[in-house]
Amino acid sequence: MLPTGRFFDVVTVDQRIGVEAFDQLLRRGLPFGPTVLDHKARRVGFFLGSQSQETFVHYLSQEEGTPPGYRYLSRGSAVVVPGPMPMSGDRYEWLRPPTRRPMANPLRPVALATMLVASAELLARVDRYGERYASAAAPAVSASEGTATDAG
Repeated sequence: MLPTGRFFDVVTVDQRIGVEAFDQLLRRGLPFGPTVLDHKARRVGFFLGSQSQETFVHYLSQEEGTPPGYRYLSRGSAVVVPGPMPMSGDRYEWLRPPTRRPMANPLRPVALATMLVASAELLARVDRYGERYASAAAPAVSASEGTATDAG
């Protein structure tokens, strides 16, 4: 268990949104730091530089979509991290482990805020699609019913 607030802060979100945001940050080459997954709590934790809360909250509020629920862990909190030797079935897993020389980047909270909102919006849209169509083939079936075919 490591205390937060002195060297780093941690933002935790629901696993589904966290994994999507992690994937988006990685694929887009945006700056982000160590990331941990808690399998039992089904949450993902993104490590930021200490004292990043004001920047993170500011940019989160600037986004057009609704921000997902999150917990910001700073002074007075602690976070559990995976041990040095990962084992099968561990509760905690590094999605992106810390490096020996962490590089401070003031854009990390900006990128994280942006991708968390974008990921929440994307997943909400996917959920609405799933409620609207019972299967992946349903949109194609409804589109073909509305068009005349030349079976000649």
